[in-house]
Amino acid sequence: METSPLISVITCTYNAAGTLERTLRSVARQTYPRVEHLLVDGCSTDGTFARIQRYVERGMPYSIRVVREPDGGLYDAMNKGIRQATGDYIVFLNAGDAFHAPDTLSRVAVSLEWGRGVFSSTAIAYGETDIVDAEGRFVRHRRLKTPERLTWRSFREGMRVCHQSFYVRRDLALATPFDLRYRYSADFDWCVRLLKYAGRRRLPVVNTRAVLTDYLEEGMTTRNHRASLLERWRVMCRHYGWGVTAAMHLWFCLRALYMR
Repeated sequence: METSPLISVITCTYNAAGTLERTLRSVARQTYPRVEHLLVDGCSTDGTFARIQRYVERGMPYSIRVVREPDGGLYDAMNKGIRQATGDYIVFLNAGDAFHAPDTLSRVAVSLEWGRGVFSSTAIAYGETDIVDAEGRFVRHRRLKTPERLTWRSFREGMRVCHQSFYVRRDLALATPFDLRYRYSADFDWCVRLLKYAGRRRLPVVNTRAVLTDYLEEGMTTRNHRASLLERWRVMCRHYGWGVTAAMHLWFCLRALYMR
């Protein structure tokens, strides 16, 4: 019996030839032996698929698989990734993002209390995220530091953990897919629902206490900031109620002024 979990790294792409190489290289550098890299490509036309094929043809020491078909957007592609993955745990690494260090997956695996077929195994492992520029150079630490103990209520204060630094048992992810009603904030909603699921069943949520991801500064949510904020309001009202959401947004404004 395997004593360490298989981790599925899911990368969803569409016309990402300019940023994907860093992500592919980051996965290839991992020292952890039980890795599956699943690439879900929405029929790119810019050379993205050719870059992927070069890694497939190299015969990497880990499993690398490609799903190439049209999709209904990023979160639809991410749901496809969850369904196609075969790992015990999944993590999403977007094109342009990278693991913080070659031993990132090893550090995550060590933190997991995992046993094949054991329902009480760790549900979620999480960690910190650094922000990098288009050249992969460090810009800053993420302003919202992860809490020592993460619960669904933690997200009242904003996106406390990037989903790229959020490792989830695949069986739980399959039971809790992304809600496609949300175009920009389905990741926020997904993290909250998974944490609620883990909390109801008293499943462990583990803080790795490590920087796990280098996150590319210019993402889809950044480019659509206003629409994302409006959608985030809807998500928060759904989970926390109107009153709490209004109070927290007043706090967000005050916090933004303080952090200038």
